[in-house]
Amino acid sequence: MSETQVARAGHGEKAETVGSVHRLLKSAKMAIVTEYRGLTLAQMTKLRREIREASGEYQVIKNTLAERALEGTTFGDLEKLLQGPNGWVFAYEDPVVLSKALIKFADDNDKLQIKGGVFEGQFMDRAGVKALSQMPSKPQLQARLLATINAPATQLLRTIQEPGAQMVRLLESLRKTKGE
Repeated sequence: MSETQVARAGHGEKAETVGSVHRLLKSAKMAIVTEYRGLTLAQMTKLRREIREASGEYQVIKNTLAERALEGTTFGDLEKLLQGPNGWVFAYEDPVVLSKALIKFADDNDKLQIKGGVFEGQFMDRAGVKALSQMPSKPQLQARLLATINAPATQLLRTIQEPGAQMVRLLESLRKTKGE
């Protein structure tokens, strides 16, 4: 964020807040805007905890400050969602894991409305966030890749071991036959 943008944001706390939000946006892999009206304090606390466990952060940010903080980031499309009170979700690690946690919370708490988000520079509406949550997470993809890489080696090992295993079964069968 440039000095002129900070200066435009106002002095003191407002400028610090805008700068702080701008830094959050710069370090986030994904940002989602939600409407939280009607959630109780206990529900908000639970939401923040679940988002934190998914390597994210949930913050309530004034629209005027958020609008200024969006300047110069890949999240500029979120400006069109800045009406009413908004809660912001920032994903710092795996956006799929975070979107799964957010969608699950929203499904369990109908007061939380997902307005939209931006991931890798692409705007997503609520349906897009839901679609992202249905994708496999990074650890799941890594496990699939590892299984695919290991499959030929496992097959080769079975093929190499099979003649020896056949011989053992044949000898065991002969031993049983002679023993009777």
